[in-house]
Amino acid sequence: MKKKVVSILLTSVMLISISAVPTFAGETEGGEQTVVRVQSWNPGEEEYRYEMIEQFEKEHPDIKIEYTYMPYTDHVEKLKVDLSAGDAADVFGVQTGAMYNEFRDFEEDLTPYLIEKYGEDWKSNYNDYAMSLLEGSDGGYYAVPLGLSYAGYAWANMEYFNKYDLQIPKNYEELKAVCQTFRENGEYPMVIGAKDSWINIDTWINIASDINSEKLYSAIEGETSFTDKDLVQSFEIWQNCFKDGIFQDGALGVGMYTDSTDMYQKEGSIPMILNGSWAMGAYMDSDEQSQAVYNGENSDHEIFLVDWNGDGKTAPVAEAIDVSFAINNQSEVKDAAWTFVDWMIHQGAEFLINGHLQYMPARNDMKLDVAGLNEDGKANLDFVVEQGKNNVGGYREMAYAELKEVIINELTELALGNITPEEAAETIEEASQIQER
Repeated sequence: MKKKVVSILLTSVMLISISAVPTFAGETEGGEQTVVRVQSWNPGEEEYRYEMIEQFEKEHPDIKIEYTYMPYTDHVEKLKVDLSAGDAADVFGVQTGAMYNEFRDFEEDLTPYLIEKYGEDWKSNYNDYAMSLLEGSDGGYYAVPLGLSYAGYAWANMEYFNKYDLQIPKNYEELKAVCQTFRENGEYPMVIGAKDSWINIDTWINIASDINSEKLYSAIEGETSFTDKDLVQSFEIWQNCFKDGIFQDGALGVGMYTDSTDMYQKEGSIPMILNGSWAMGAYMDSDEQSQAVYNGENSDHEIFLVDWNGDGKTAPVAEAIDVSFAINNQSEVKDAAWTFVDWMIHQGAEFLINGHLQYMPARNDMKLDVAGLNEDGKANLDFVVEQGKNNVGGYREMAYAELKEVIINELTELALGNITPEEAAETIEEASQIQER
């Protein structure tokens, strides 16, 4: 069951843990501007966000944007509280899958806006796969995509590989050997911020998709049992990454952003990390530490995929819309909100992608032309683009919140060594059988 309203009411107590200064839509100085409140985890805290909003306001002097950044989990919980109270942002970021479906009762159908602006054939301007993820059961579109991303990648700082005369690992056994060498020399092995469930899900999907993509997505849709041997194997490999020392000690107590990512992207202090295509943006980060790590004289990074089950084929990536924008159907300034959303998926997307490499294009008419990217970055971007065209296993975000939560819990229990892969599969299958789809 979706249980939208119940979920919202149950989480209302979380309001006290999230600080915010309310600015009400429509509130202006002198009545000359319409204020549009925007809340999302993405775009993030980077300085260029302000430059982007400043550009929008310059082109639309009658609209004032009040943008609130929140980490993903806080963003979701605050939305639950504010939507229930009738005081949520006018525009909010959504992730396809469970979150997008959970907030459906509060999302404005944007189809009429899109048809009025771009005609009946408006969908042809966008990636087909992205549109398939956003189409509602009634045929409506309740959010529009800012950009695409791909999960399942690993990143290597070649300074460490060269130091110990190592090659990029192609499969699990080679990865295990590389991590052992790093450990023996006092270095970190592969880093994962396993405190964050999203990277755990991303990694497990990558493993399971490498073994059998068809069975993975069939199981998510309730058509194949999670106790199938191929899916049990995916849980076994996930657990072995902790048993075999592939992931760093204490990984379950460390988050991805920014605990783990800072070590790789700003400090350059670890040889490998799991992260998605969105980490390409570090090449364009204006932060001095990131510039030194990615654009220094000897900087050399390589993005790669692992053959987890050793069958000679590297794992496919999982495709997702990195973030989409929805309009609150309770908003009193919907037209101004649409003006901002429409600008963001066009000029804003150009700024974020070709200017700062935050996503891959979701629009078919957008040319990927990133200015100022060094040769190392260009090579890795080419790899990302190639995999996105020819090696996609399926979607990143499942649509079933209850099933997803059980999978998250079982992945943690596996990592702790508290259960066997078979036990995890049985528990998840029980949840799958009662999941409403």
